[in-house]
Parts: sequence; structure tokens; C-alpha cells
Amino acid sequence: MGKKGQEKNTKNKAKHSKLMTKKKNKLKKEKELRKEKLKVILEKSKKNQ
Repeated sequence: MGKKGQEKNTKNKAKHSKLMTKKKNKLKKEKELRKEKLKVILEKSKKNQ
């Protein structure tokens, strides 16, 4: 016989995948910010030399 009630694990999977995409996007954003900051620092150091 089939199960009664909610399907198994669908809510948790959806929540988990949402959180993981959020985390990946955050890491990408931070990586880009670091890159930009480094660029600015390098430009300043080149100007000073």
C-alpha cells in the first residue's frame, strides 16, 4: 500500500537546495569583491611607483 500523508523529504530537499544556491551566490559575490579591491590596490601601488 502507498503511504498516507506528505511525500517524503521534499520540503527538506527544496530548503537545502535553496540554502546551497544562496551560499554559492554569496561566495561568488565575495570573490568578485576581493578581486575588485585587489585591482584598486594594485592601481594605487602602480601610481605611487
